[in-house]
Amino acid sequence: MKRTVLTLLAAAMTLSLAAQNAGGLSADLLSEISKGYAGTAADRALRNALNVTPINTLAQNAGNQAMIDTHFSNEVKIKGHTDQKSSGRCWLFTGLNVLRAKAISEHNLGTFTFSQNYVFFYDQLEKANLFLQGIIDTRAKEDGDREVDWLFSNPIGDGGQFTGVSNLVMKYGLVPSEVMPETFCSNNTSQMRAQISTKLREDGLRLREAYRSMMTADKGKQYRNGSKKNAQKDELAVSKLQQMKVEQLKEIYHILALCLGVPPTEFEWTRYNDKGEFVSTKTYTPKSFYEEFVGKDLEGGYVMVMNDPCREYFKTYEIQYDRHVYDGDNWVYLNLPIERIKEMAIASIKDNTAMYFSCDVGKFFDRQKGVLDLANFNYGDLMGVNFGMNKQERVQTHASGSSHAMTLIAVDLKDGKPVKWMVENSWGASSGYNGNLIMTDEWFNEYMFRLVVEKKYVPADLLSLLNQEPTLLPAWDPMFLPEE
Repeated sequence: MKRTVLTLLAAAMTLSLAAQNAGGLSADLLSEISKGYAGTAADRALRNALNVTPINTLAQNAGNQAMIDTHFSNEVKIKGHTDQKSSGRCWLFTGLNVLRAKAISEHNLGTFTFSQNYVFFYDQLEKANLFLQGIIDTRAKEDGDREVDWLFSNPIGDGGQFTGVSNLVMKYGLVPSEVMPETFCSNNTSQMRAQISTKLREDGLRLREAYRSMMTADKGKQYRNGSKKNAQKDELAVSKLQQMKVEQLKEIYHILALCLGVPPTEFEWTRYNDKGEFVSTKTYTPKSFYEEFVGKDLEGGYVMVMNDPCREYFKTYEIQYDRHVYDGDNWVYLNLPIERIKEMAIASIKDNTAMYFSCDVGKFFDRQKGVLDLANFNYGDLMGVNFGMNKQERVQTHASGSSHAMTLIAVDLKDGKPVKWMVENSWGASSGYNGNLIMTDEWFNEYMFRLVVEKKYVPADLLSLLNQEPTLLPAWDPMFLPEE
């Protein structure tokens, strides 16, 4: 019997190894594969060129080098450009640029910006609380649980999306940029983020350790799950964890104050008009400043739409943990065909109203001209292969996704149809085309993903769809990484 078992095990191992080897690169298979490179004169010339030249440079389409027509039939009036520098705050700059354009237009302001640093301070504090409260909420889950692991993998970041702007501004207000200016750490966030992330991970571990300790009965025995006594002990433990969280957040606040400055609670601001003439000097709080110069319901007055071909259109979706404020809103969006999104975008631009917009900005991007055009580069001709995935397939395979937020400000219409679009970027006035990026309508179809539009530009048939219960998607869904 023993010999039979050993024989069967040996046979099984032999079959397993054979199956594994069948999928490997044998010498014969490698010989066949190597025929993919013929080593022709053209191959050798390209190899020499690629040895010293970036792929993008060699893939440039010589027939598309002329600057695209920069005329736009409809354009939102803006003044000045912002620069997020070495930070992932595009979502914040974009959201505040949308509000800034409206404030300048409605209040006859000169060149003006809201303080990104002020909102960013509270963004980081709120995200720290979101992480720590998430740890408390998942206190009874095992260490290997997917949600717990995701939390420790993503304790804090400087990326985000529009619900962060709406929740933070409605809660904390706004101040002019000169009242709380940028600092080195706000412009260069990586080192501050690394320190806060390390501290939060340590704090999260301490919370979980404290909970286990408090829930362990005398002599190392744990109360049975679901028992009344266990529920009472859990309630008491949560109360103590909340006290621990407050002390931990004090340390985070200390770090933020050192790096970003202390947010003002009251300030004096002198207002000038668009001719540089004095208008008034008043004392404001951040909330009163918001009320005077924005005054809109940012949480209830806007709709986020998305073109995600991987999911059913005309349905709403919600992303778990995709918010900046624990007691705020998860990102909820309505998934729509691209043509329905364009209808709303055109209506908003015609009414001189800029929009929060996001896309996969790195694809077919000519940085020197500031133009996004599918004809900018021909990688297939350069490499001698076919790149044939469509938008849905690119999203499904992680080849494309929303990576950067900008402010949609212009469209060029020919016979009522869009030919090209323009966005205000947050990479400074000298980048791209006068601080903006121009995209062809064909590029827009393939790499545009998100748009936030005021409700008054949303047709009634689409507004009614917002009443449906959204499908909850997990925080680790690959399509919904924060925009940077």
